[in-house]
Amino acid sequence: MTQITLAQQTPEATVEPRTLLAEWTGPYGGVPPWDKVRTDLFKPAFDLASEAMLEEVNVIANHPDSPTFENTLVALEKAGQPLERVETLFSVMESNMNSPAYQELSEVIQPMLSAVFDKVFFNEKLFARVVAVYTTRKQTNLNPEQIRLAEKTYEQFIRRGAQLDVSQKERMGILNQELAKLFTQFGNQVQGDEDTWILLRNDDLEGLPESMIASYLAAATKRSLEGFAVINTRSAVDPFLTFSSNRSLREKIWRAFVMRGDNENGRNTNKLIREIVKRRAERARLLGYPSHAHWRMSNTMAKDPVKAMGLLNRVWPAAVARVKEEVADMQALANSEEASITIEPWDYRYYMEKVRQKRYDLDQSEFKNYFELNQMTRASYSMAERLYGFAFKEITGRVPVFHPDVRVFEVTNKADGSYVGLLYRDDFARQYKRSGAWQATYRGQHKLDGQTDAIVSNNNNFIKAAEGEPVLISLDDARTLFHEFGHAIHALANDTTYPSLSSTPRDFVEFPSQVHENWVLTRDILDQFARHYQTGEKMPQQLVDKMKKAETFNQGFATVEYMASAFIDMALHMDPKGEIDPAVFERETLDGIGMPKEIVLRHRLPHFLHLFSSDSYSAGYYSYLWSDVMAADAWQAFEETGDPWNSKISKKFFDIILATGDALDRAEAYRQFRGRDPRVEALLKNRGFPVKN
Repeated sequence: MTQITLAQQTPEATVEPRTLLAEWTGPYGGVPPWDKVRTDLFKPAFDLASEAMLEEVNVIANHPDSPTFENTLVALEKAGQPLERVETLFSVMESNMNSPAYQELSEVIQPMLSAVFDKVFFNEKLFARVVAVYTTRKQTNLNPEQIRLAEKTYEQFIRRGAQLDVSQKERMGILNQELAKLFTQFGNQVQGDEDTWILLRNDDLEGLPESMIASYLAAATKRSLEGFAVINTRSAVDPFLTFSSNRSLREKIWRAFVMRGDNENGRNTNKLIREIVKRRAERARLLGYPSHAHWRMSNTMAKDPVKAMGLLNRVWPAAVARVKEEVADMQALANSEEASITIEPWDYRYYMEKVRQKRYDLDQSEFKNYFELNQMTRASYSMAERLYGFAFKEITGRVPVFHPDVRVFEVTNKADGSYVGLLYRDDFARQYKRSGAWQATYRGQHKLDGQTDAIVSNNNNFIKAAEGEPVLISLDDARTLFHEFGHAIHALANDTTYPSLSSTPRDFVEFPSQVHENWVLTRDILDQFARHYQTGEKMPQQLVDKMKKAETFNQGFATVEYMASAFIDMALHMDPKGEIDPAVFERETLDGIGMPKEIVLRHRLPHFLHLFSSDSYSAGYYSYLWSDVMAADAWQAFEETGDPWNSKISKKFFDIILATGDALDRAEAYRQFRGRDPRVEALLKNRGFPVKN
């Protein structure tokens, strides 16, 4: 069957902007029309959709009848669906196919969208109706889910400035539009620095595994280069730093990576950071919050920056102490080899791996041979089948996709064959694709007008192997694959009535996906799917035992590089004035927390996309640790039974944690699942840190 891609788009004469607004048609309840997407259609499509949504909103605001849940909140849930569809299409293209044409378009569309949504939240008549429904929510026979929607909608209007006076709203609108443009510029400039490479010669390859050399060769060949290309992204750089025995080249590649966005070229982001932080602080003051962090966290589980900082400070000393032990071990090994060096950041991964090999007789390149990408993808599907009864069937070629690499899977309930949703997979790195790994929801599940099923995607940046060769991934890569798949499961499992209740607080959203990482190393998964890519043999028990013994190895490094970025984020956004010099602020904050000199931030400010490409993770990077406390504690619920596949626990996890969206307060949901609040001790134990009784 012929696969439909963007290269086979519908002829221009037959496509008009309204095509991007139309209800999705075809099988599976309708699918995204990737075969009809063109850059020139987006701006007029957004104009039409924005105008239509504002008209819908005005009808709701001026409804002649008294405000009710149905004529106000349900009507709002239904408003703007064409805009939502075109926004989804554009967002996916921005992330996965962000060519210069899309980059230029983003700088126009994002501020325009900000202005459109401000008109919704600043509509006084509409807000008055929302307030009326909210204030009477417990006297009008609403069910708990409806009460939850009334509360969340009211809170959203407050947080977006509905209570401001006219002049304040005008200033707020200007700030929001300026920020939208700055976010886009930041993302595009970082992408520009990531779309560079360092070219290797044959004598630069010492220490590198064959599979890695093949991937660097493939990257060079794709760009018509002679040699081997290390692209300036984490998926290419980290493995090089781990295995290359060429210290000067490690330093060169490390410096190129950590200096993304901080070079003396047209892509330096420091001015953008200053402008973003300053505007965020002013916006928070307008809204009556002490800082941007207080505003961002007001609708999270933590609620207050002090509580998040309390968790960071609880874990930090143990992590730093472990780093000192790790550095001492590495330095001793370097001294024994008469390397005559002092451990520097570009040495950490290399000597960490050498210590791992010596202490545990464990070579990462050895067990990487057992983690082939297709097999580990099947392993993640097997996990979902055993835990939740989901079945996955590939249907690539039956529906349009935006790139030939994209694969599509139908998800059903294995018990009765009933349809659940679709999963799109875009696993490989390429030019104009943002770095990292993420999950996206093309269409969320809801039951507003009958059952609407989810369409989700997993997006990775694995490096393609040479033609005909298998793609071998590391244990960390396998965990990332299961992590992002966990997000997809969360979206597919959702079972709420109202679309707005499908999304969860930032410091909860990572929790279910972090739990799902644990199944990678279960014996059943390893036996069935971790087969040697050449021989098909199972991973030997001896190798599995080595992996298990080394599970807490290097947790000092992993925890410190992450937590230092979380400290920087929180400190930056707790500043009420927001007037900072990024380089000075970064240096002084790290000095203040006692950052080990052998480690650099996982994300330095000049390329910290989580913080500066949107508001999404700003004052929220702590959430990975917050969620990991819940994840470690929840995994103990499985371990306590002695069976990682315990059907009673998995059903409880599905019904209470996954399926409820945000229709149930997330802290209460956790208490219902676990019988109590989460305990940080499980996280400390998982990382091999001391646990105080």
